[in-house]
Amino acid sequence: MTGKSKGMGLGIALGAALGAVLGVAAGHVAIWLAAGVAIGVAIGSSLRHKEIECPECAEIHRMHEEKTKQLVAKS
Repeated sequence: MTGKSKGMGLGIALGAALGAVLGVAAGHVAIWLAAGVAIGVAIGSSLRHKEIECPECAEIHRMHEEKTKQLVAKS
C-alpha cells in the first residue's frame, strides 16, 4: 500500500511543481496549478505497476477469497 501512495504523491508533487512554473510564466497560477495537480494524478496512477505473482501465490489468494466468501455467506 505504501508504494501506491508514494507514487501518487510523487506524481501530484511533480504536477503541482510543473503547474506552478507554467502558471508563473503564463500569469494564471491558479488555473495552471489545478491543471498541474490533475496531470500529476494521472502521472501518479500510471506509475503504479502490477506485481507479478507466482502461480503458488495466486492459488493461495484464490483459496483465501473463497473462504472469505463462504464466511460472509454464512453470516
